[in-house]
Parts: sequence; structure tokens; C-alpha cells
Amino acid sequence: MPWKEITSVHNPAVQALRELQKARARRETGLFLVEGVKMVDEALAAGLCRTLVAEPDVLRADAQRVSRAEAAGCDVLAVSRAVMEALSEAKTPQGILCTAAIPQRTQALTGDLIVALDGVQDPGNVGTILRTADAAGFDGALLGMGCADLYGAKTLRATMGSVFRVPVRRTDDLAGELERMRAQGYAVVATELGGADFYAHCPRSHAVLVIGSEGHGVSAAVRAVATHHLALPMRGGAESLNAAVAAGIMLYEMARSRAKA
Repeated sequence: MPWKEITSVHNPAVQALRELQKARARRETGLFLVEGVKMVDEALAAGLCRTLVAEPDVLRADAQRVSRAEAAGCDVLAVSRAVMEALSEAKTPQGILCTAAIPQRTQALTGDLIVALDGVQDPGNVGTILRTADAAGFDGALLGMGCADLYGAKTLRATMGSVFRVPVRRTDDLAGELERMRAQGYAVVATELGGADFYAHCPRSHAVLVIGSEGHGVSAAVRAVATHHLALPMRGGAESLNAAVAAGIMLYEMARSRAKA
């Protein structure tokens, strides 16, 4: 067997991997855990996989995937089912995961259409918005303070691999970042109750769409920077939509001109 085998959950290597379930350890190491066949393949395709971890039967059945990992310089660990269950945060582990390097982005985002998240706290919403931005063809995502951790297990599952394709920049000063983008000619769209009709007034190029938090919406500092204050028209009895649902409608509406190009 060409790979190292670990059967104890108390093994130091396993303990180090389990630490990556915590945000602090992810920040300190620059690594995060990726679970499942699809996500592991995305990490490999992005060149970010660092250690491939799987049960022996999975490794034997996936010789091509193992070869790809080894060719990319990844370590390969064979682990028992007990170890896999300790490492996985899924209810039913697929028997394979990996560590991946967190993409480093210090420079400002560029591109025609950007989505910004202003304190979106639910991991499912953050992941779904990123996935939808990927599908709609947006060029990047800005994550402000208070957003769910992009590299937590729940958020990653919701991205369905888009975390490896959409350039993401995290910032502690979202309003300042948006102000700089506005100075560069970007339209900044704050979504808020009582705003003007989104369909009638949304910009369709060189724009940033800001999605506010589930409980409080877009922050006052970001609203002050915005060039547009828009809302989806509510023609029925509902007062608002789930953040990810509203974002999906608006992302695709803003990207319609690309579909026609």
C-alpha cells in the first residue's frame, strides 16, 4: 500500500486535521477541509489540494484521482471509518476529503459585475449566493464583516464548488471598499425595503450588488455610499424574501445583458 494508513482518532495528524473544523485554525494555517468527491475534484482542478484523506476502499477504487493528487504533490492518507467520521461534518461521509489552501487575494477585485455581502450571517445563504453569482457569470464577491465563514463546512456545501471559481475578497471595511469602487466608476446598488423598482433601475454593467444581512439589511455606512437604492417589487402579501432567493433574482436580472451579448 503506497500511502500512510491511520486508524486512531488520537493520531496527531488526525488531531491537526480536526482543528481545521475551527475558524481560528483555518486562519492560522491557511487551510480548510473539503468533503466529498465533487468538492475534492474541484480542489484538485484548482490546484489547491494539499492532503488527500480517504478510506482505503475509496482510495483503491479511485486510483486515477489518487494519481492526480500525487502528481500535484499532495500527501495521501488512508484512514479508518472512525477517523473519517471524526473528520467529517457531514451526516453521511462519502469516505473522502482533503485539505485545501485558502486562496489569497490582497488586491482589489476587478471585473464588470461584483456581488457584495454586508453581514449575511447564514452559511447556507452565503454559499448559495456565491454559487448563484458563479452561475450568473459575476466576476467576484466582496465579503464584509459579520458574514458567515466562507470556509466553514455548511457554507462550503452550499457553494457546490463555486468557492474555487469565484474570486473572493474579504474586507473589514466594506463601505470604504465600495467607496473606492464608486470612485472608479462602479454603480453601487444597495438593496433595501422601500427602494425604487429594481427591474426598472438596476444597472447592468460595471456595478456592485450589495446584499444586506438577514435581520438588519444593508448597513447605514454602506447605504451612504450607494448610488442606487432598489428593491424587488412585492406584489403579493409577503413583505420580504430570503436573502439568497432575492439575491438570485437580482443577480440574474443584472446579468441579462451578458446573456444577450
